[in-house]
Amino acid sequence: MKLLNNLLTSLTQYENEMIQIRRHLHQYPEISFQEKETFKYIMGFYKELDCEPKLIGKGFGIIVDIEGGKSGKTLALRADFDALAIFEDNDLSFKSVNPGVMHACGHDAHTAYLMVLARELVKIKQELPGRVRIVHQPAEEVSPGGAKSMIKAGALDGVDNMIGVHVMTTIKTGVIAYHNKETQTGRSNFTITIKGNGGHASMPQLSNDAIVAASYFVTELQTVISRRIDPFDMGTVTIGSFDGAGSFNAIQDKVLLKGDVRMMKETTRKVIRDQVKQIAKGVGVTFGVEVIVDYDDNYPVLFNSENLTHFVVDSLKDQNISEVNNIVDLGPQNPSEDFSYYGQVVPSTFFYIGAQPEDGGNYPHHSPLFKMNEKSILIAAKAVATVTINYLFFNKKM
Repeated sequence: MKLLNNLLTSLTQYENEMIQIRRHLHQYPEISFQEKETFKYIMGFYKELDCEPKLIGKGFGIIVDIEGGKSGKTLALRADFDALAIFEDNDLSFKSVNPGVMHACGHDAHTAYLMVLARELVKIKQELPGRVRIVHQPAEEVSPGGAKSMIKAGALDGVDNMIGVHVMTTIKTGVIAYHNKETQTGRSNFTITIKGNGGHASMPQLSNDAIVAASYFVTELQTVISRRIDPFDMGTVTIGSFDGAGSFNAIQDKVLLKGDVRMMKETTRKVIRDQVKQIAKGVGVTFGVEVIVDYDDNYPVLFNSENLTHFVVDSLKDQNISEVNNIVDLGPQNPSEDFSYYGQVVPSTFFYIGAQPEDGGNYPHHSPLFKMNEKSILIAAKAVATVTINYLFFNKKM
């Protein structure tokens, strides 16, 4: 298709611009719900184009509608732009200048590819049937996430389908990966506060040790997955923080625990939540302590529409993008994603762009040493461009 081939050629010509945008965002990262300068940067880019960027939702969400010259369906494209509270430990010319904040997950690359792709779509909008809605989303990393408020404010009004991508350093550059149906875990977080009575270590009978009670709670928690979850289901419960710091000769009166839960079925979510609360109640009775549970059920299981996913894969295989050497089913993935909220409203799919550095090094997401292959940015742009044009012209195949 000539229109698509011309679009892909244009994107190739602007690869260096995408990389420079990514590097700018990487150098000036902002954490979830505080992306004020990033918002200004993105809005400034669109204000130079023949379109109207709009602030939407709580925080700094942006939508841009690219109205085609003919009637048709509406496809939404989403990229997130928040960073993480991590001290960068890389020696890069564009290393983060904001102490304790780092783009350690690739959201800077997502934003860079989508900005340039959107501009190129604006240039040819009169030739397009339907509408493309660009969704620049803040706050993916931190609950409640940016997606929920954007959806509530109307980000998906009139949208038929949505797609998103994520660069992955665990996948070789040149590979595009996907999966059908349940694709990424749902997530819950909880905070447990255990209050006892402090005292002198030499007189434990006069105290009520919160550390002992908290330790018992952590031990009992290990039975949830092994004895309450179907062995054929997936679930994890992790205590990531045990805060009972004090003196060597003092019995602590308070301990704060923080936990993380993942699951691949919403029914599993309920079982784990009920068990955490039941064990907490039992610890309170057994040790005579006060146990306060603050349980946050947040990101749903990410579900990819079968029809849309097949359409995406077929479109990419048919186009045979020169930089792509393989398209594979990666299977279900462990991390959670607030893109999952969009899939609860409209049929959506989320796929992955290989971004492993050329040296083959292991630079995992959320690591202070995170690095990605910037060649993946052009691949992301071309992949999403291919799907977008095919969708607008041939979505009846879905």
